[in-house]
Amino acid sequence: MTSFAEITTMGVGGFIEQFVEPTTRVGVIEAIEEADSKNLPLCVIGGGSNILASDEPFEGVVVRDTRRNITVPDEAAPVEGGDTTVHVNAEAGCNWDDFVDFCVGLGLEGVEGLSGIPGTVGASVVQNIGAYGQDVSRTVESVEVWDRADKKTKELSNADLHFGYRTSALKSSMYVAPAVPAAHFFPSPRFIVLSVTFALHHSNEGTVSYAQLAKALGVELGARLPIRDIRNAVLHVRGQKGMLEDATRYRLPAMQDTKRPANVREAIEQQVKHADCAGASSEACVAANVEALDGEQDYDYNRHSCGSFFMNPILTQGQADKLPEDAPRFQAVLPDGSKGVKTSAAWLIDHAGFHKATASTITPTQASRRCTRWH
Repeated sequence: MTSFAEITTMGVGGFIEQFVEPTTRVGVIEAIEEADSKNLPLCVIGGGSNILASDEPFEGVVVRDTRRNITVPDEAAPVEGGDTTVHVNAEAGCNWDDFVDFCVGLGLEGVEGLSGIPGTVGASVVQNIGAYGQDVSRTVESVEVWDRADKKTKELSNADLHFGYRTSALKSSMYVAPAVPAAHFFPSPRFIVLSVTFALHHSNEGTVSYAQLAKALGVELGARLPIRDIRNAVLHVRGQKGMLEDATRYRLPAMQDTKRPANVREAIEQQVKHADCAGASSEACVAANVEALDGEQDYDYNRHSCGSFFMNPILTQGQADKLPEDAPRFQAVLPDGSKGVKTSAAWLIDHAGFHKATASTITPTQASRRCTRWH
């Protein structure tokens, strides 16, 4: 029997009563329909990041789409008239970073900045994932979904999805109010993603549109560089910050074949480069971790990841003026459409005294005092 602990990046969660892995589009729909017809709790899962499951048994159905095909309806070459648009369709179960690697390999610009993000293509549009100056809302053309209410497939346009900062119409269909689950659909949306069509551009170069990334590459913000270089730089920056998913998890029985084998090894090589070896030389560090590359190292349960739960706060200018001078600031748009300032949740947490690996030693009273420092 499969448990949430085996299929989530946090590595916690109880056993699942019914774990279904459909291999066809019809199979996905049928699995969802069967659960809904029996009024069973339904959880459609992707890569298992950003999920904190109870240790109690899940007396319902968990569906994990095993369809991972990527197709290019258009020819991956500029067409007459100078239009460089290339459409790429990916099935919902496709590993997200596999998709990014595929697009970069074809010389398609638009998602290279989203390298290294865990999860699947289906989940990417629910969350509207974003990083390093890009988010999926900029490249999604349409999403094919199964509507659990109307019992039919639908094609949703980019406008239909009402993308926002880390949200979409898909995600909001699970809630009746912020953080208040909808009784009928939660913990999965009303609209279950079947496939996503992206509109990318045929170009070997992309725009560096994030200051931290520009600094890592040693270029000015807005510079045009090869998309492969941008992807590699994003993975490097993520690795330095300990933000790479532990790719050795894809060798666990419950996770095998959910990511392309060649990309699993490449991802493990990336994390080995940035392994924390307590001050040892880089050569010694790689030597100490070489068994991970060869599949001889046991899964390291100390590398469980909570994913990206924190959202960077978007403030009014007046609120932003109260921040310390060295606090990160980025241009942003407030929910009402007015101009705002986005700052870093990670920076705020760290400067409130919750340093990595030490937050558990802080008392609730200390936490309250530190969190109100810039209130």
